[in-house]
Amino acid sequence: MAPTDDLPATMRAWRVTRLGEPEDVLELHDVPVPSPGPGEVLVRTRAVALNFPDVLLARGQYQVRPELPFVPGIELSGDVVAVGGTPDASGPDVFAIGDRVVGSEIGVLSEYAVLPAAAVRLAPDALDDEAAAALTIAYQTAWFGLHRRAELRAGDWLLVHAAAGGVGVAAVQLGVAAGARVIGVVGSDAKAEVARAAGAEVVLVRGRDDLVAAVKEATGGHGADVVIDPVGGDAYDASTKCIAFEGRIVVVGFAGGRIQQVAANHPLVKNYSVLGLHWALYQQRRPDLVAEAHDELARLAASGAIAPVVDVVPFADAPAAVQRLAGGATTGRIVVRVGS
Repeated sequence: MAPTDDLPATMRAWRVTRLGEPEDVLELHDVPVPSPGPGEVLVRTRAVALNFPDVLLARGQYQVRPELPFVPGIELSGDVVAVGGTPDASGPDVFAIGDRVVGSEIGVLSEYAVLPAAAVRLAPDALDDEAAAALTIAYQTAWFGLHRRAELRAGDWLLVHAAAGGVGVAAVQLGVAAGARVIGVVGSDAKAEVARAAGAEVVLVRGRDDLVAAVKEATGGHGADVVIDPVGGDAYDASTKCIAFEGRIVVVGFAGGRIQQVAANHPLVKNYSVLGLHWALYQQRRPDLVAEAHDELARLAASGAIAPVVDVVPFADAPAAVQRLAGGATTGRIVVRVGS
C-alpha cells in the first residue's frame, strides 16, 4: 500500500553511540527513513513516552542490547504513513494510511519509526498525542497486574508502591475505576499530591511513615488484598508484613535497586501469593489479550476514569529528559513531543 505522500529520504533520530549515562551518549543524527517490511507499519512519530528501560538501554543494562549505534525509545503515538508486504489477518492491513496509532517497540525516538503491526493499536480519540503516547506500557502493565494476575475485586484494599510514577499512577486510577480502595506509597510530599489526584484514599511517604502500621490502621487490621510493587527490596519486605489473608503481591520491577529474595515459607504460613508480571510476554504470546485490554483502556479514557499524567518536553531536550528519568525524581510520565 502506498504512503499518503512523498516521504523524506532522511529523518532526525536520537541514537546511543556508546554506552553510558543518557545525557552523555545520546546524539542527534540524520539517518535514512526506514521502510516497513511484511507485517510492519511505518509511523510518523508525534510523541514518545520515556520509560526506565530507555535509561538501561543507554547504559547497556537492559535485557535487550541492540548493536551500537541504535535508537532508543519504546513507546509512541503517531500516524501510519506506509505499510509493508501482504500480511495475514493480524497484520497491517487492519490499518489505514493516516490512522492515528499508539505502539511499543525499541527504536522510536525518531521522526519516523517502523513497528510490527501486532504492536500497534488505534489511539483513543479521548487522549491527545502526548497522553496517548503514555498509554500503552504503564497502563497495560497496571491492567494486567490488577486484573489478569491479581484478579482485583471491588472493595479490595489495593496498595500501590511508587504511586506517583508511571505504572503507579496507572494502577491507582485503574484501581479506583474497579471499585478498590487505594493506598499509595510515594517518596515525597510533592509526589503525594500526584497520588491523591490520581484517586488514592490514603497516601504514605516512604521513609517517614511506618508503612506496615499505617496500612493495618487504614484497613482496620485487614491488610492489603492486592499489592502492585514496581520498587522491590524494602517495599516488598514491608508488603509481606501487611498483606491480607489470601492477598496477592504483584512483582512488577525493582526500581529500588535491590532484588528481594522470596522466602517460600512466608507465603505458606500467611496464605498469600507472590505473582510475577512481565507485560511484554503478553505482547509476544497473547496479543489478543493485549487488544482486549487496549479496548477497555480506551473506554475508560473516554469516560474520564483514566488520564495519563504527562510532562511534555521538546524533541531537542530528549537526552536531558532521559537523564531526569534516571534520577528517580519524576512524577507520571515524561513525554517527548516529536512532531505535529
